[in-house]
Amino acid sequence: MFQIRRSVTQRTFKAFSKEIRTSTPLATPLTTSHRCISRWCMSPGRRITTSPEGRKRRKLNSSPISTTRQTASNKMSPLLVQEVDQEPPNAIEFTLTPVEATLRRLLLDVANYIDNIPPPQDGQIKLPPDLANEKIVLRFTGGWVRDKLLGVPSHDIDVAINKMTGYQFGLKMKEYLEIPGNPEKYGLEGVSKSDKAGTTDKSKTVGGLHKIEANPEKSKHLETVTTKILGLDIDLVNLRKETYTDESRNPAMEFGTPEEDALRRDATVNAMFYNLNTESVEDFTGRGKEDLKAQILRTPLEPYQTFKDDPLRVLRLIRFASRLGYRIDPAAMEAMKDNDIKDALRRKISRERVGVEMEKSLRGPDPHEALRLVFDLGLYETIFSDPTVIVDAHYTPDTEGWAKLMQFAADTLADGQSLEEILVRDDEERYLAWQLAALVPYRDAPQGEPLEAGRRAPPPIASSVAREGIKATNKVCDVVTAAVRNQSEISRLVDQLSQQKRRPDKKVEGEDASARDVLGMAVRRWGASWRSQAMYSLLVEVADDPAAVTTIERKYTLFVEHLKTLNILDAYTFKPLLDGKTLAKAINTPPGPWMKDALDVVMTYQLRNPDTANTDDAIAEVQLQRQHQNGAGDDSGTTGKRGELTSSLIHHFLKLTIRPLFIKAKLSAVTDAGRKNTTTVLPQKVTVKSMDDSINRPWKSGKDAYALDLLRWCVNALDGATVEQVWPLVVPPLLTLVDDREAKYKILGAELIGRLLEITPPSLIAKTGLGEVFEDALLPSLAYLPTITPEEESIPLLNATYPALLALINLRYPNSTPSQTAAPPTPSPDRTKHLDTVLRKGIIYGYTVCSQRPHIVSTLFTHLTPFLTEMGIDSVKHLKYLLPILTETLSYPLGDARVETLLSATRALQAVILNAWPRMVVHRGEVLKGLAFCWINIKESEGEGVEELRRELKEAVGMLRAAVGEEVDFEHDARTLLEAEPGLEGLLVAR
Repeated sequence: MFQIRRSVTQRTFKAFSKEIRTSTPLATPLTTSHRCISRWCMSPGRRITTSPEGRKRRKLNSSPISTTRQTASNKMSPLLVQEVDQEPPNAIEFTLTPVEATLRRLLLDVANYIDNIPPPQDGQIKLPPDLANEKIVLRFTGGWVRDKLLGVPSHDIDVAINKMTGYQFGLKMKEYLEIPGNPEKYGLEGVSKSDKAGTTDKSKTVGGLHKIEANPEKSKHLETVTTKILGLDIDLVNLRKETYTDESRNPAMEFGTPEEDALRRDATVNAMFYNLNTESVEDFTGRGKEDLKAQILRTPLEPYQTFKDDPLRVLRLIRFASRLGYRIDPAAMEAMKDNDIKDALRRKISRERVGVEMEKSLRGPDPHEALRLVFDLGLYETIFSDPTVIVDAHYTPDTEGWAKLMQFAADTLADGQSLEEILVRDDEERYLAWQLAALVPYRDAPQGEPLEAGRRAPPPIASSVAREGIKATNKVCDVVTAAVRNQSEISRLVDQLSQQKRRPDKKVEGEDASARDVLGMAVRRWGASWRSQAMYSLLVEVADDPAAVTTIERKYTLFVEHLKTLNILDAYTFKPLLDGKTLAKAINTPPGPWMKDALDVVMTYQLRNPDTANTDDAIAEVQLQRQHQNGAGDDSGTTGKRGELTSSLIHHFLKLTIRPLFIKAKLSAVTDAGRKNTTTVLPQKVTVKSMDDSINRPWKSGKDAYALDLLRWCVNALDGATVEQVWPLVVPPLLTLVDDREAKYKILGAELIGRLLEITPPSLIAKTGLGEVFEDALLPSLAYLPTITPEEESIPLLNATYPALLALINLRYPNSTPSQTAAPPTPSPDRTKHLDTVLRKGIIYGYTVCSQRPHIVSTLFTHLTPFLTEMGIDSVKHLKYLLPILTETLSYPLGDARVETLLSATRALQAVILNAWPRMVVHRGEVLKGLAFCWINIKESEGEGVEELRRELKEAVGMLRAAVGEEVDFEHDARTLLEAEPGLEGLLVAR
């Protein structure tokens, strides 16, 4: 017989009477009382069949003629209630685990402690007068009882208290356990404030109390207190009833009877109690045991009102149906479809609580059934929508064919084949797969654009639905965002790989989708959740083309198996051979934001070369460029072929790091292909904005200045095989530097152009037509002389520009290679013309302007020597200009001229003698004059460089003697000078 109180309505009584009369016993009887045989609780011989409320119980008179003891009232209507002696129940052996038995004992001892020391009546819910003098009765309620009857372990226990709030009871339990000696009775040490306490059955402390406030506006009607004891999650709450009024949709919460508490629950199978005092299972709805046997979910009261009172019960029934494999009562199903219920669910229930229920469903044993019910009941947009967006403006998800898609997902996630084995390794990835499957209807939702340039784009609508609609965690939202944004790339690679495997003979255009580096870097871009993203992409393709399921599944299986074969399933965990600091040191560049992408280049190299594991080799390779700088090249003057890693870094830096920073400085003389622009381009209008370096030349700023170091490394690391590949990328930034108004950038540009031209094949400079462009860019730098340009800037610029111009001339107009027997090579007229131009506009003009600046003069004479060497005999045309300035410089007293200046002039004079030797007979007097004056001026001098200068002067005299040969009597000239100045003996007398 099932117990019931007067508070149940007459309509409910009728239903219960009918159900009781027609019910069928369970195979293993589940009755109102259970016998506990746990040896940790009490003697197995003790059978508790009574409730502390007394042996008199209210029982439904289910027959017109009662078979129980007759009273004067036995002729009353069967709808009324009689008080009768409770009949002995049929007991079931109900075994508590040792931990549960200890918990029961603890709770009962706390109840006894409270009964002896009554707590103050300070609860938020008014205590009815008839409960004031009753003993405390404790019950395990809801899911734990259901699972216990089903033989399913449960670690969540709701404890219902008949006359105290959960918070009051929890405080008293804490007070009880703080009494010395009490915790030890249960193998405990007390109460902790830590959340980690009580999390396992080995824990010696009870977890802290956590009070969860009621929120009626969101259908959270009751305050609860949670704690952890011996590894069990305990919720403490009072028995309650809900009283609704016409003025408010939120119920007034009051202390209630067990019957009233049971009837307000979501399902009959969840409304059974385990009475700790009597050790009996109590089924106050009268249907819990039958429904448990029949595997049906039924609301204790009329479904519509049940869901209207608390719409979350809709989702709870869905969860229990998918978890237990039960069917939902048809009447409840109809009520769940009602638009009023959907509206109440949307308005009244907090999205956090909706999310909790959906997460439990998707983490449960049958997520497919949960989502099927959501779809069949028309609840998809009620649950999976963004409540922050008004309904009329909300994107309408495409749910066509969604039921079939869910079936496909269920089949895929349960077939044990490659897709499940590789993409779903654990419960977390299985949950993510179902969460993403639920959001597939938003696959075509428009992607938002950044509100401002440089800002991140807003998250996809599917991600907003997950975040706001079901309050998914940040981790889940991040996975959803990545899955939506990477779906097209994943799909493209899957298709490309499938096509390549199907047509291996066809030439691959663009990236190779089967290559280890391409796929490995894709996996790294997608990140640790790439498996879930691939599953989402699979589901999207199936949703878009359900007729091609077999083909799509085959493609994705091929894809993941190929990744497995390449051993890159976990590529996102691979560590680069070089870390950022090591790479920065190797290429002599300060650390900066460039390192992240550069390390990706290193990783790409590693993926292409899986056997490469030596960090030292990688460092040595990227340092090859120093051979050129340090003069450590081979005998042929080359620096050796650059390795694969170096080449990859060069391409990356020039294209993705340097080019974006230089692209705004437009060069009208060069096309994007690195060729001379033959069309006429109007000069750029000079505006304040065009002069703003922060906009047009960001590489000048501190945060982007690393680009210049990277550019220097790239140019120095280039070789003949690589330069043509990167020509359109490397030329524009170099010309931009030379064209800059600041000398320090012109200097760097000239230096790097000179280095580039040294390794550039002549055919490349001819093919691109950039010889004239380089010349026009470099020549103006020769005029950067004092006083307009400070000497400390002018000298480095001249030192960089002259070698670059000479390299350019040699590249554009190389000397013809002399044969074994032929005469010296004949220079081309164009070559001579350009050498003449540099000599006149640069060195001769420079001396004219700066003859009183020894440092500038030294610089000019130093670069005069190689130009005279290149001109050869053609240098004679410049003797009338060169000899006077050289002899004039050599004639300066040492006080007015630095030894360095005299050395450079002497060596330049040697070059004049060597290359214009046929004219030395005519000009020998002027040459001897300069040499003799210099010798006399330093006769008494000592110091650094003086002896070297004397040797160079004597070397020049020897070269002059050889140049004039027998055409004149050079010794006669020497004797004449010696007679005039005996001090010249050391200079003129050959030894």
